[in-house]
Amino acid sequence: MNTTNTLRGLSTISFWADDLPEAKKWYTELLEIEPYFERPGYFEFRLGAFQHELGVIDRRYAPKGMPSNPSGAIVYWHVDDVTAFYEKLLSMGATTFEAPIERGPGFITASVVDPFGNILGIMYNAHFLEILGSTSNP
Repeated sequence: MNTTNTLRGLSTISFWADDLPEAKKWYTELLEIEPYFERPGYFEFRLGAFQHELGVIDRRYAPKGMPSNPSGAIVYWHVDDVTAFYEKLLSMGATTFEAPIERGPGFITASVVDPFGNILGIMYNAHFLEILGSTSNP
């Protein structure tokens, strides 16, 4: 196996929820797919052309000292229409963390707090589309 000593790409993004059944229902509706993997206290979706994983974990298993309020790094998922997806998130009960903002030509971001306290970032990213177009992934 060829190994490197650098970050090679996203493997799994972990979100936390106090009410795991409700989180499963909410994310299944948002993503319009069922989780591909489940076990007690956890479920996971594969998303997009690169099949990145979004896992939701029962908050009981969160690392000690993890804040319960929205904080930390924001992971941005590429979407084709930031404003439309942002409005969809709000209509489903998410709250604004940062409204849509243009960061430069070809880059628009927004972020919300899902009903379970996680920050969900969305972005239109021209570079993502360039990389996607240069690969054989669907």
